[in-house]
Amino acid sequence: MRQSLWVQAFRQASVWRRAAVVGLPIGVLQAVINQGDVWLRHEQTAGTVVKTLISPLVTFSVALISAAGVWVEEQRRQQADGPPTPRP
Repeated sequence: MRQSLWVQAFRQASVWRRAAVVGLPIGVLQAVINQGDVWLRHEQTAGTVVKTLISPLVTFSVALISAAGVWVEEQRRQQADGPPTPRP
């Protein structure tokens, strides 16, 4: 049975790498912007800790789905075009 292109995409190291390179730094930046002042004042609560951890994960997830979508589109385009023809 053939796997869906989406399942194949999520098995590609390049998809995960792109999501990590794009999503994690932006997620950390979001956490610093949104909760940094609370951490600097040492007023963190359990909620602050959870939000600080979730921010990078949400951004990473969005980047992962986007990277997988690009991979799926590329595969579909290659399948539609057929195998490359050899050049003389």
